[in-house]
Amino acid sequence: MSYQDSYLKPEDYAEPQCLLCGEAYGVTAEVKAVPQQRIIEKMNDYMSRRDYNGAERHLLYWLEEAKLGHDKGGELMLRNELVGHYRKTGEKDKAFESAAEALRLVKELDFDGTVSAGTTYINVATAYNAFGENEQSLALFEKARAAYEANSNTAPSLLGGLYNNMGLTDVALGRYDEAFGLYEKALGVMADVENGALEQAITYLNMADAFEAQLGAEQAESKVFDLLDKAYDLLTLPDLKHDGYYAFVCEKCAPSFSYYGYFAAAAELNKRAEQIYERD
Repeated sequence: MSYQDSYLKPEDYAEPQCLLCGEAYGVTAEVKAVPQQRIIEKMNDYMSRRDYNGAERHLLYWLEEAKLGHDKGGELMLRNELVGHYRKTGEKDKAFESAAEALRLVKELDFDGTVSAGTTYINVATAYNAFGENEQSLALFEKARAAYEANSNTAPSLLGGLYNNMGLTDVALGRYDEAFGLYEKALGVMADVENGALEQAITYLNMADAFEAQLGAEQAESKVFDLLDKAYDLLTLPDLKHDGYYAFVCEKCAPSFSYYGYFAAAAELNKRAEQIYERD
């Protein structure tokens, strides 16, 4: 029997939107927004102490609150945070699960083409790149770039992050010219941004890796060492704020210096990170 021929009404077979509150079918639930800024601040606090378990519990708790409060925007924010968290902890299945949910929410909220959508595409694309799914990563980066560059109010810091991360995927796919073009764009837009020096340092290290991948270690050596020197000078500028984010960047960059034989530089960056973690 087809749906059209039945005498059932939607309320006869559809569950209430919230089983706990018993809202009737067809009634739009009142949205109870989660405190996004407070959630992010607390997340940053967990990460500054490298408390990854605490960070996950924090995000999952507020994800359930967002669901119960019908806060789709809050849910999208939390899914984005979870994608990034699981990427950092190396949990591929969990990262991809949250990625799928984030992309679903972008469609449900009709955000496609917006800056918010672009941010989601970048988070998911970065996770795909981290776990070797580079073709999928590039497709999403291209969507993010279209969204960001079409919006005049896109913050330069967001563009810098896009260009840096998209460059990594291009390198993984052997698209070196495209990658270097993106890295140059990243250096340009981060010149006048708060913490821009840190992002530029990361860009220089990415460029060093790209030259080695393209030319081989021996031929790339002089270019690599020049880029490492530039990155280290930026990371040790005297006026940089030594906070949790600075510690994170130092810790992230130190292995690159070790890889290329800059052991003293790597040790100094790790020392700075540890001092901040111990202080906080």
